Amino acid sequence: MSSANGCNPMRWDCATQGCFNLKKRPKIERFADCLPGRIAFSDIDAIVEVSGNLLLLEWKDHPHISTGQRILFQRLTRLCPAAVLVVEGDAEHMEIVAVTTVWQGAFLAAEKDDFEGLRTRIKQWAGWALQHPAVPKAQFPSNEEQTQ
Repeated sequence: MSSANGCNPMRWDCATQGCFNLKKRPKIERFADCLPGRIAFSDIDAIVEVSGNLLLLEWKDHPHISTGQRILFQRLTRLCPAAVLVVEGDAEHMEIVAVTTVWQGAFLAAEKDDFEGLRTRIKQWAGWALQHPAVPKAQFPSNEEQTQ
């Protein structure tokens, strides 16, 4: 993979630069008293936009979703042109046990999967997103407008 196809590897070396989570991850818990009740910011592992459609990846090493994230994913996918893939597995080794899709406010049943299966799901979503733009092309800025 190369940057020509969108490959964007993490450029952090924990051995020489220290723990990424300690040094670069925002301490979002420090904003807890800014929000009502027990609402808190959520950490999303990855997000991409294709033709106005959003795909979020949330990686877990267990099959449980917190109540707050469950509500967030249900509402986000109901209100926005978005889908969420909740991946259960080992992120360090990119080993996948199961994937749960959240679409139009509903959590679909978890399905056993593996790395290649997840890649296939992402490619299928990208193809669908290209065929179903959420924003008319006339509303997308041109490459020239984006660089100004």
